[in-house]
This record gives sequence, C-alpha cells and structure tokens, in this order.
Amino acid sequence: MMYINSRYKNSMHLEEFIMKEKFVLAYSGGLDTTVLIPWLKENYDCEVVCVCIDVGQDKELEGLEERAKYTGAEKLYILDVVDEFCENYIAPCVQANAVYEHKYLLGTAMARPLIAKKLVEIARLEGATAICHGATGKGNDQVRFELGIKALAPDLKIIAPWRTWDIKSREEELAFCAARGIKLPFSADNSYSRDRNIWHISHEGLELEDPSQAPNYDHMLVLSNTPEQAPDEAETLSLTFEKGIPTALNGQPMKYADILRALNKLGGKHGIGICDIVENRMVGMKSRGVYETPGGTILMEAHMQLEELILDKETLLAKKNVANEFANVVYSAKWFSPLREAYQAFIESTQTYVTGEVKLKLYKGNIIKQGTTSPYSIYNESIASFTTGDLYDHHDAGGFITLYGLSTKVRAMKLAEANK
Repeated sequence: MMYINSRYKNSMHLEEFIMKEKFVLAYSGGLDTTVLIPWLKENYDCEVVCVCIDVGQDKELEGLEERAKYTGAEKLYILDVVDEFCENYIAPCVQANAVYEHKYLLGTAMARPLIAKKLVEIARLEGATAICHGATGKGNDQVRFELGIKALAPDLKIIAPWRTWDIKSREEELAFCAARGIKLPFSADNSYSRDRNIWHISHEGLELEDPSQAPNYDHMLVLSNTPEQAPDEAETLSLTFEKGIPTALNGQPMKYADILRALNKLGGKHGIGICDIVENRMVGMKSRGVYETPGGTILMEAHMQLEELILDKETLLAKKNVANEFANVVYSAKWFSPLREAYQAFIESTQTYVTGEVKLKLYKGNIIKQGTTSPYSIYNESIASFTTGDLYDHHDAGGFITLYGLSTKVRAMKLAEANK
C-alpha cells in the first residue's frame, strides 16, 4: 500500500508524486518497435526504457537514441555484446556443427537468448516491472524472447502488443504516430522483413511468400554477391582452430568476432552461404526465408573438415546425432535448459583435440578443400595407402570379413533351407 502526505491529497499534481511503472522495451529502431514507445505510454501510463542489443547489426544502430527519445522513451541503452555472442553462443553451435533441417545455421535462434538475457539485466538495473517485445504472433521470436525471460526472471510481466493491439499494417502504424504529431522516417512501402547480426542476415516476405517464385536476389542480397556475380578468380584461405575454436585467419591471430567479420567479406565476395529454405516454425506453420551466412558457412565447413581427421568413427556418428538434437533445442527456444547444457558438455568434450589448420578455396559459391593438418589426426598414411604398410596386413581382412559377415551368411543359409 502507498501512503501519500495529506497536504498533497487534493493537489492537481498528485500524479507527480506517484512513481510510474517502468517497462523495458526491446528496441531495434525499426517502425514496429518505434511505434511501441507511444503505444505503451498511452495504454499503460508507464515510463519506457529502450534497450538495443548490438549483436552486429552494423549501420542499423545509427540515429537510434534521437529516434527513441523523440517518440517518448525515457532513455536508451545500446549494449555491445558482439564478443559475448561470438564466444558464448556462436562458438558452441560451430563446435556442434548445429544445422536446423539440413540448411539453417541458426543465426536468429542463437542471438535471441542473449538478447533476452540482456533485457532482463537492464530490467533489474532499472527496477522495471515488465519487458515488451515487438515480435509478431506468427513467428518464432516471440517464443524465444519469452522463454528466455521466463527462465531468467519469472516474476517479470511480458507484453507482446502484436498479439493484443488493433494495428494490422505499416500504414496503420504510421497513421497511429501521425495522429499524435510524431513524424517518422519510414514509408509504407513493402519490403523484406530482415534480421541481421554478425553471423547472418535473414530475408522474409514479398516474392518469398510464394514457394513457386525464384528469389529476387538482385533486390534482396545485402552481404553477398550471387555466384554468377562472384569473381572469376578463386581465393584461398587458411583457418587455424584450437579445441574447435577458430584462433587465426591466414596465420594471423584474431579474436572470434574479427575472424567472422573477415570471413563475411570473403564469403560474400565469392557468393558463399546463400540459402533458400522452407522451414518448420515452432508455431506449426511452414515459412520460407533466404539466409545469407557467408562467414558462418565457411567456418562450419572448415570445422567439419578438421573433425574428419580427428574424431573416431563412433564419436563422429554420436556427435552428428547430438548436433541435430542440439540444433533443435537452440531453434526451439530452449537455450536456458538443462538439456542444452548437457548436450553442450558432450560437444565440448569431443573438442579436446580438434586443433589444426584447414585450407579452403572459395569459388563462385563453392568451398573447395585445399588440405587439412592436425597434430592429433588419426589418419595414418601407412595404413590408408594402397601400398602395403607395416601396420596393416591384407591377409587379416579375410578373417575380419568371415566374422563380420557371419550373421549375413547364417541368415541366407536358413532362408535357403526354409524355401526348399
């Protein structure tokens, strides 16, 4: 219960002495989240604290503070978490070789739990009572944001306006602001729905909503050339790994984020990592998107090539199964779960000896092996060579085949008897 001094009881300015609730808004600076600032203040009579999480959006962050405050935000936090994103979220997925439905390299799915974590941290710092996001009621992001918040701060309220308000289009969003004297630098023209971070950029909408239509790559691509537009000259590079973590590009030591930035430029130049996929969303529908993941595609391919030399057959097979499950866990908003932690512990244990150098050639959308070396390689040229070596006697293969094929032979004999 709140007690107020009686001398203010009949004051016209009583509201000045009552603290308004603070709401934290996940803010990108786009039209959707910009409209949410006046909408929240009008519908909840609250203070709005905007939080923009920089996971590598690049120029998309320019001018955000002015826009947020112009539309009514009390303040804006811009948190640079690129290194944390690379080292704590991207790195485990690369170590796992995690790919969702054979194609999607989890660019958005990896970033959302970190964004949720930072939203909760600012909510605690500001004493906020609610977190608001601008994800739609049809997508995966609403699930990822909200499960992350519930896992880390189950006491906080979550507000998802796209599931409750009457606004249905960009035109209506612009009209909402115009009616309140707010002029915004956005148009009602249709464009792709995009999500960008240091790992990738995704594209949805327009012609992609019709699976029978080819993507308009000339209009769409941001990071990449198409393979047809890529240079006619191939380019060779080398990547060095230690325990499954990239540590150097072309022999030059770099931190994870800088390696990824450099690979994005190289891969984009040569048309690497453009993926057109119809995927199964968590909410039950299929959706089509195009993903540009130039640097990530190179990194994943290099890591898998190194593992080929180092991991034994049984571990490699088990790891492929875990990689698929790990990708499903990450895609399905369960980053903050015991299962993800357990899978990651297994994955990290397999990376103890994943150290070495991978050489690759990039050419018109292709990644071509140029040689892989590791001090922990279990490839043995003496054994593998067609020339008889000291460690392998061809005569031993006869006994192996007899025992290995015994069950096959016995079954064939029994079937022959039964058919007489």
